[in-house]
Amino acid sequence: MTSVKEQAAISRLLSFLQEWDNAGKGLRAQILTKFIETNEGKTGPELELEFSQGASLFLIRLTTWLRIIYMTGLDLEKILRSIGIFLSAVSSNRYLIEFLEIGGVLTLLEILGLEKIKEEDKKESIKLLQIIANTGRKYKELICESYGVRAIAEFLAKSKSEETQEEVQVLLDTLVHGNPKYQNQVYKGLIALLPCGSPKAQQLALQTLRTAQSIIGATHPSIVDYVLKVLDTMHLEVQYEAIELIKDLIHYDVRLPLLKGLVALLIPPVKETSRLQAKIFTDPSLLQISTQLPVFLKQAAAAKTIGILARGDLKLAEELLHMRVVHSLMTAMGNTDHSNSQRLASLTLEFFVQMFPLVEEHVRKSMGEELYQLFLVSISIPSSLSSCPGRNRSPCAQNEASLLTPPPTHTLSSCPLPALAK
Repeated sequence: MTSVKEQAAISRLLSFLQEWDNAGKGLRAQILTKFIETNEGKTGPELELEFSQGASLFLIRLTTWLRIIYMTGLDLEKILRSIGIFLSAVSSNRYLIEFLEIGGVLTLLEILGLEKIKEEDKKESIKLLQIIANTGRKYKELICESYGVRAIAEFLAKSKSEETQEEVQVLLDTLVHGNPKYQNQVYKGLIALLPCGSPKAQQLALQTLRTAQSIIGATHPSIVDYVLKVLDTMHLEVQYEAIELIKDLIHYDVRLPLLKGLVALLIPPVKETSRLQAKIFTDPSLLQISTQLPVFLKQAAAAKTIGILARGDLKLAEELLHMRVVHSLMTAMGNTDHSNSQRLASLTLEFFVQMFPLVEEHVRKSMGEELYQLFLVSISIPSSLSSCPGRNRSPCAQNEASLLTPPPTHTLSSCPLPALAK
């Protein structure tokens, strides 16, 4: 037989549940507000004590109400926060299982794709997915099996709130750890995010890709093209993350195509530059944005990246010499339409001139003495470099002559710009 105290507790629970069942939308919102204020942070046993061992009866009502109204967005944040109190409570695995059994994961993922739902509500949905993913491997697999990676990645690309996007990154990072069955799916989803129009999403995707790459160990064939395309960004924080990822990728099997791709970006295709020129003649407003043409942004970023990579690894610098990087850098220096390309290409060429004697010879002959002296002044290189103790005279450098076929000597009136001058 139950005691008087237990009977009173059960009576309070039944009265509370009856109040919820009979309440309209306004009263239910008040009940949820009070529930959140009084129960946030409680453990599973404490919630059971609060509800006289009948907390699951209220949870099932919350999840049922969620499935009824989630498409309208009405009081959705309060419902999700209330469910979060149950799912995040210590020693509350039974609540999680009850929530999942009625299709809780699918509901949360559907919320992310609904246009009518507010950003704050979707953020709460992400937080619940984080709780589920952090519970263990089988729960991460459940999210992925429910086409969760695609839904989460698409939401990251469309979200307008940086705070929310950071929460999504936390979730994707969780899904890539301890999830061997689906880690490749997450990895591919991150790569697919790179062309999106949100700079913050690109930045976060690049950061998470570095983690995913180290976990997976193998590269996807498309990653080179996707990462190189990101270099046309005007956002330095995105460019920084792209360069950091490139620094990691050169240690994998995509090293050669990655380096070749960077060198190729130094000389934009004639089609791209001629198309811009045609548009400028017909649309004068484009004159204002010509300095931010994507191919020129990529050209400048490529020159910067090559300089960073070469300074960090002399062997890699020698590999770049075999790819005619000096000729390509000189071409980039001649791009009078984009001063940043000229500046960054000059700084990178400076390194090769300082480190490789035959590069100095090649550059001097290609530019002509007068232009070469101006180049030295602009980058503050001493006019006599032959005595520099740090200059490289490796066997590879000795064979530079066969790799550096100098173009005709240029004077001050003719910049070395064969590709862009056409």
